[in-house]
Amino acid sequence: MVMKKYDAIIIGAGHNGLTNAAYLAKAGLDVVVVEKNDYIGGASTSREMHEGWVYSSASYVCSMLRQAIHRDLNLTKHGLILVPYLGTVNFGDDGSTLVDYPNEEAAYLELKRHSPHDADAMHRFQADLARYAQFIRKTLLRTPPDPTSLRPRDIRELMFLGKQFWALGEKEMYEYVRFFTMSAADFLEDYFENGLVKAAMSSAGIIGTALGVFSPGSAYILLHHVMGDVDGNIGAWGLARGGMGAISNAIAGAMQEHGGELRTNAGVSQVLVKNGKASGVVLESGEELYSGIVVSNLDAKRTFTKIMDRKDLPPGIFEKAEQFKIRGSSGKVNIALSALPKFKGLPDNRYIDRGGQGFTGSLETMERAYDCWKRGRWSDDPFVESVIPSAWDPTVAPPGKHWMSNFIQYCPPTLADGPWTPGERDRFGQAVVDKIERYSPGFKDLIVHMEVRTPHELEQEIGLTEGNIFQGELTIDQLLFNRPFPGYAQYRMPVKNLYMCGSSTHPGGGVSAACGANAAREILMDLKRPNTVPEDDFYDE
Repeated sequence: MVMKKYDAIIIGAGHNGLTNAAYLAKAGLDVVVVEKNDYIGGASTSREMHEGWVYSSASYVCSMLRQAIHRDLNLTKHGLILVPYLGTVNFGDDGSTLVDYPNEEAAYLELKRHSPHDADAMHRFQADLARYAQFIRKTLLRTPPDPTSLRPRDIRELMFLGKQFWALGEKEMYEYVRFFTMSAADFLEDYFENGLVKAAMSSAGIIGTALGVFSPGSAYILLHHVMGDVDGNIGAWGLARGGMGAISNAIAGAMQEHGGELRTNAGVSQVLVKNGKASGVVLESGEELYSGIVVSNLDAKRTFTKIMDRKDLPPGIFEKAEQFKIRGSSGKVNIALSALPKFKGLPDNRYIDRGGQGFTGSLETMERAYDCWKRGRWSDDPFVESVIPSAWDPTVAPPGKHWMSNFIQYCPPTLADGPWTPGERDRFGQAVVDKIERYSPGFKDLIVHMEVRTPHELEQEIGLTEGNIFQGELTIDQLLFNRPFPGYAQYRMPVKNLYMCGSSTHPGGGVSAACGANAAREILMDLKRPNTVPEDDFYDE
């Protein structure tokens, strides 16, 4: 029997792995993507979990997908349609509401209803945040420089970063450095006075991270979530028609168009290393696949402590992987509804129906939920961010019915009282439903089906260590040339011919596809192949 040898094997069919494979296939390489599940997409997937209802079981919103990649892989041709949110409502502890309308005048008047000061401050806040985000956006599709290297390429990249930083101006440079060490709450105190406004603005600073709104470093997480764009609108959030799996399916289509192969039910048990070089993989079935390049889309901890033999690693790498910060803090509850829910204190409004619902409460409520997480339990009063995609997308629910996606902070990866059980999982889901019921009386009567996912399910089903949606914390010690480890931020790993392309690498988590594209650029450079991977975004030029 002749054993086929590929040019590259990509481990994991999450959106970054598929992006990496698509660019390698586009460059003429013979690639195969191996995926342990019987479906693709990893955390960016859409599945019919109840007859007639299609859930985006994990990720639920598209805000960071790089438009340069969208255009370059022609994802529209492969069925990807993205639409922006129309508006979001945030609920306070006392039942008060704050609606973020897409219309500038309406949004201003809504803020003024709560605080004239905050209505005037919002423009300054958004302008400052956009300026900070614009600096970071310029790095997303670039390989981080090695600050210890004297290679011309690294020196050029350091000079590029220095030039962009200097362009901020003296005052902004001081503020930018200060920003990276601040909490989301302290950052917002510089702008706003109203409690609900601050709570609404801070929510992006805690999503997916094991930090609270008063934790130093959470201000950057807030920035991380406004670096995307939808349809040219910088900072906008959007939804994919057909659910988040439509993104992965479109990228897979682009890969297969260029001859790439996709194998599901093909989990990897070990990366093969021969003479100090990665040479293939052993599947869980026992089958061996060989290649000149191996690319892991798994997180850093999982790559080096689960599918690598420790003796194949240079000294210290196994320990670095063990110490890599990757604490899970999020849960997800998907709910099939018999009708569109109604919320207290809100008129019927198509902007709100086609936006999101933030059950934020207050900064103090959000911090108390974080305190519960630190003690190994979930809060009875959690932060819940919801969206009802079926309000505009008829493909995700039967006619007249709806699907509600609920993202929860905070949910611990392990419980203080013992392991997660189906009973504990259901009690967590009930706490989320109870919270929504407070703001939408009768909500429980609309429930047809629920899918509850704690960090335990996210790890077991998708392979996210501890259920961490970013494949590693986005703290300053794990960003840019420190991600995943100092000295290995350029997608090449300690074993020759082994690369990483997942969110454990720069620029980190979110459905951006940047990690996969950046890794492909480095691989093609090493192979001296023609390189068409974009290094910048159209809207930043």
